[in-house]
Amino acid sequence: MGELNVSLFQDAKVKQGFIRSLLNDVKALEKMLAEGVFENDITRIGAEQEMCIVYRETLKPAPLAIQLLELLKEYPWVETELAQFNLEINLNPHKLAGACFSELYNETREKIEIIRDHAEKLDTDIILTGILPTLRKFHLDLDYLTPKKRYKALMDAISSQLQGNQFELRLLGVDELLVKHDSPLMEASNTSFQVHLQVAPEDFVKKYNIAQAIAGPVLGIAANSPIVYGKRLWHESRIALFQQSIDTRKSHNYMREWSPRVNFGNDWLKNSLLEIYKEDIARFRVLIASDIQENSLDILKSGEIPKLRALQVHNGTVYRWNRPCYGISPNGKPHLRIENRVLPAGPTIQDEVANAAFWIGLVEGLSDQYEDITQHIAFEDVRDNFVKAAKYGIDSTFSWLDDRKVSMSNLVLDELIPLAKQGLRKYNIDEKDIQRYISIIEGRAQSHMNGARWNLRAYTKLIKSTTRDEAVTVLTNAIIENQKKEMPGHTWDLPQTKDLGAYRPGKLLVEEFMNTDLFTAREEDIIEFVADLMKWRNIRHMPVENDEGKLVGLITSDQIMEYHRMDPKEREGITVVDMMIKDPFTIPPMDTLQNAFKLMQEKEIGCLPVAFQDELAGIITEQDILKISSRLL
Repeated sequence: MGELNVSLFQDAKVKQGFIRSLLNDVKALEKMLAEGVFENDITRIGAEQEMCIVYRETLKPAPLAIQLLELLKEYPWVETELAQFNLEINLNPHKLAGACFSELYNETREKIEIIRDHAEKLDTDIILTGILPTLRKFHLDLDYLTPKKRYKALMDAISSQLQGNQFELRLLGVDELLVKHDSPLMEASNTSFQVHLQVAPEDFVKKYNIAQAIAGPVLGIAANSPIVYGKRLWHESRIALFQQSIDTRKSHNYMREWSPRVNFGNDWLKNSLLEIYKEDIARFRVLIASDIQENSLDILKSGEIPKLRALQVHNGTVYRWNRPCYGISPNGKPHLRIENRVLPAGPTIQDEVANAAFWIGLVEGLSDQYEDITQHIAFEDVRDNFVKAAKYGIDSTFSWLDDRKVSMSNLVLDELIPLAKQGLRKYNIDEKDIQRYISIIEGRAQSHMNGARWNLRAYTKLIKSTTRDEAVTVLTNAIIENQKKEMPGHTWDLPQTKDLGAYRPGKLLVEEFMNTDLFTAREEDIIEFVADLMKWRNIRHMPVENDEGKLVGLITSDQIMEYHRMDPKEREGITVVDMMIKDPFTIPPMDTLQNAFKLMQEKEIGCLPVAFQDELAGIITEQDILKISSRLL
């Protein structure tokens, strides 16, 4: 879809014309499959590398993709992504043979270094990570959308399908994330390393089902996205975040089944990849159009190969984790690919290529061992394994072939690594490459450490000694520095706060720093109750809110001391509303931390409630400021 001139439908006739083209494309594809015109004498691999741009000083998202692309205009292989702080590299296809994985690694590294060199001119850097740790919700406002017609059309089209009032995220891990957003741009939180495997038409059903079966284990060992907006969530939070960020459904009184546009699938593939395309057309409304003049059936009759542009546009708006792809090779023949969208970006290029080699080796190894893998495992178990892997990563236990329960590490070490090596050797992959990349997978399983687990351990250690914003900044800095060293992620040392680099909290927004784990009082509460709560939680300031979450006052330790100095008879019947500060100073979430610090100094106050349209969002206290006072000053 990214290469096509797409737009919203202007009227019913345009939509009808596009749907007619879409149906013609399906018929043309069906005819090509029946006539055997597809390329089937070569197997190629390819990939797309997504990345984030960050400011060198703050390590926050830098919405400078357009400016950076202007510096990179001589390089056609780099292009925009949905958000202005993302870029994507299109990597060359490589024949699955010999040193193809080292070639993929060298090409990826060379191109990233070119981008990084140019990024320095904008005082920015590049990071490969499933979800950028320093990313915050406000970075996903539509102001950050890349200003291109196709992205605006996609956002508008998805929003037009929304059945509720807003998009919602609900994830529970070590922490919990429950937040609403007014646009589907939260999708841009995710960055991945998308791997393509060319497959002969006669092998597509078998290999696609294998790709589905191994999605859970491959995802679990590769997981690298556990930190979302400062919260520790799923080991591979991209999976839930992507689905929920563009999920237009709402709950109903009856349990009618509505599939999200991001989905794993509902059943095995039975006879043809056409089943996927037909199901996606049947289940999901056409969102956007493309100016399509060609008639694919007429082109086919003339002896030429159609591009199936309408089918590709629609396929680009339905996000299966294993997605079929149609293309035309340089020799003019059409080909089919399986696109693996499961794999996250990072921790390093070596890790990404190792993930690709592991996945491709498994598809090929299992295809030799099992003619029909669907006879050995239920689809429901496969889908459940995928969700388990997203939640628990390398800590997962799976329902595996022939109804066996097995842990991630044992499955990888005892069964999957030998199968992957077998599959790679079938294509005469250099033994040096096999050992180099598969040993990275082996190292993760043996050390019980992958990118997600490293992030979680590092972040949990850091937040015990510093603020959450400092912690994600240290984490991001450590990831960038380790990526430049190109040591596999499972070998990295845990970062320390002294590794913070050029961090300057005075430039932070209040939203990035405030404490959101709040204990609050109500106006009708008795003071004794509030005093005990403040004592138990060792806090000096307690916001007062009403049932709608609106800030109505503030109780501080000064009011509590005043209460205790009162005669016992005077205390009777006194509630929070009688003693609270009724119009406390507040600050909005999008103000700067520097301004918050100045306001607290000028007004000689010990805390600032953070409010948006009177709704209590968080709090900043003098204790918070003291933690970073030297850096702030």
